[in-house]
Amino acid sequence: MNLSGISPLLAFALTATIIEVTPGPNMAYIATLSLSHGLRVGFAAVAGIALGLMTYGIAAALGLAALIDSSRLLYEMLRWAGVAYLVWLAWDAWSSESETSPDTVDGENSQPWRAFRRGLVTNLLNPKAAIFYVAVLPEFVRIDGGSVVTQTLMLSVIYVGIATAIHAGIVLLAGSLQGTIATPDRRRTVRRGLALVLFGIAIWFALTSDRPH
Repeated sequence: MNLSGISPLLAFALTATIIEVTPGPNMAYIATLSLSHGLRVGFAAVAGIALGLMTYGIAAALGLAALIDSSRLLYEMLRWAGVAYLVWLAWDAWSSESETSPDTVDGENSQPWRAFRRGLVTNLLNPKAAIFYVAVLPEFVRIDGGSVVTQTLMLSVIYVGIATAIHAGIVLLAGSLQGTIATPDRRRTVRRGLALVLFGIAIWFALTSDRPH
């Protein structure tokens, strides 16, 4: 077995794992959804996040991620749109009362598509996702490894697979805790606590995602 061909992939997988287990918007969002609305909605959000990450992977293979990295205006537009969207998600989680009305047909629990769409948009508005594909992923593309496009797509699939597995684990963990917050008052308290966490992450994202001029 040629270890020289395996080691870079293992190193990339380890790097991706460390990045993904670091708390961020995705974790807070899917934890909030899964605690409040269950596994079905949580997994729908995970699917949306995965599609958003893979979209950037394809963009990186086509060179579009580099364009975002080189254009400060485009980067800032994505950055602040992402911050605004996270703040809106936090407010929506804080003010939502769907768990007190389980019979409503308009609640989030009956609309996994809504969670999928939000997961997708959250990642498409996250310029750091694009920067990962520009600053981190290319370090693991080998000159002698064949087509750069093919290698980029392969590494993107590995990254998305790792991220999805971690996010799915969060959904399962949060969903398993639903029984401990079965009453509407408890769910409201937990949901609003997580909404504050999500708002804090939005502020943290705004303060840390700026780039030097």
